Amino acid sequence: AVDRAEKEAELAFAVNARGPEYLAKICDQLGIPIVHVSTDYVFDGTKTAPYSEQDPVSPLGVYGSSKLEGERLVASACARHIILRTAWVYSPFGSNFVKTMLRLGKTRNEASVVADQFGCPTYAAHLAQAIFATIAQIMDCDMDDSIWGIYHASASGQTSWYEFACEIFRQSNMHGARPATVRPIATSEYPTPARRPANSVLDGTKLENIFNVTLPHWRQGTRECVKILLERQSVSPIK
Repeated sequence: AVDRAEKEAELAFAVNARGPEYLAKICDQLGIPIVHVSTDYVFDGTKTAPYSEQDPVSPLGVYGSSKLEGERLVASACARHIILRTAWVYSPFGSNFVKTMLRLGKTRNEASVVADQFGCPTYAAHLAQAIFATIAQIMDCDMDDSIWGIYHASASGQTSWYEFACEIFRQSNMHGARPATVRPIATSEYPTPARRPANSVLDGTKLENIFNVTLPHWRQGTRECVKILLERQSVSPIK
């Protein structure tokens, strides 16, 4: 709830910063490593290339600031920590971009989508697999302390919200669902309470090098998620 965070900053910091800090302190007391999920929104989006873990952070809004504070508090409270920054997460559950687009496809002929923001749409199931693969390795007693720290864990490849929407409708159309025409627009044409980074593409090289973990391409995640959603919703085929 990135936009909601702008109006409810105290709650955002409670959920995204102080809550994780409490968990990290308990983990440290019990000698348990902690894996904490963070966000691409810790960056301001001014870099033209993918962001690495060493790039300076500069969040644009309350959500990113609260998540960044969560990173710092977790790292301070528990030395044995893995912080996984991810991006544009979606799944068959909750509220997310894929479900919104499919809903619009059922009720509208056209959808206007921002085309000048770039990132890595990450399927939650693929992120979960990456987290489990990482956990399996940090439980290995032979791993040294150099593994602890921040990693980027998002889908392979990169795209814009506009291209993401086009792929969602392409996949849904293959399953007989009614597609909408996607019209590209600029960020300035779709104002929101919270500013979004123009580029929040994450470089996952470190995660691959240290843990041999690479998330599948964003198109694969889109295909899997759309298929599940359409099967569950029993979308009527085009007549």
